[in-house]
Amino acid sequence: MGLPISVSHALIGGLIGAGLVKSGFDFGVLKVAGVAKIGAFIFLAPLIGMAGGAILMILVYWLFRNRRPAKVDRVFRVGQLFSAAAFSLGHGGNDAQKTMGMITMALAAGGYLASPLDPSTGKLMAPHVPMWVILAAHFAIALGTMLGGWRVIRTMGTRLTKLKPVQGFCAETAGAIVLFGVTAAGIPVSTTHSVTGAIMGVGSARRLRAVRWGVATKILWAWIITIPTSAIVSGLTYWLLDLVGLVSWADGLQ
Repeated sequence: MGLPISVSHALIGGLIGAGLVKSGFDFGVLKVAGVAKIGAFIFLAPLIGMAGGAILMILVYWLFRNRRPAKVDRVFRVGQLFSAAAFSLGHGGNDAQKTMGMITMALAAGGYLASPLDPSTGKLMAPHVPMWVILAAHFAIALGTMLGGWRVIRTMGTRLTKLKPVQGFCAETAGAIVLFGVTAAGIPVSTTHSVTGAIMGVGSARRLRAVRWGVATKILWAWIITIPTSAIVSGLTYWLLDLVGLVSWADGLQ
């Protein structure tokens, strides 16, 4: 459909759905603080990105106010190489880590990874992430980026608002700053939400009508339904596997 959604929230919804069905819909199995933090940043990440994109765009407009547009375009075509690289680094630093975490969690739950004890507290620590898990996540996220279709790229690059090199630079830089900040704080956020907010911010800095708010509304609805839809699909999948006996068969392997 060409709608940019959050892979992070799809994974989180999947975890919630399977966990609830396995527990017999005991909501006590959910870590409320973690879910609340993620829920808050569904709204905070794009808002911070939007503010950052608008501020950067206004600053660049002011700094280059006496330069010819063609020259500004040439400067920021080169600048976009660096802003895109920074945003990609932020994307991998947040999104790829979530994939590694889920694989490591599954390996630990299945008894394939031991959780070491903290010598100072005697409590279990997070298991070590195997190198093959890290490399597999790197390879998969790079391959998906390379093979991804043009529908989402078209939505982000032309349908939401028209981006020139200077706007692309500001949006990518603002998105990267958001991602670096939340990753340092250990908060899993949506790369998509961050950069979509930044794109709307740079578009709004020109004029509010530069943003196609109808497209933005569709994207917002896609964000809202991602977690519950993923949870339903995950829960149904777990229920079907349990129905045919594959869950008990997998438990017997541990």
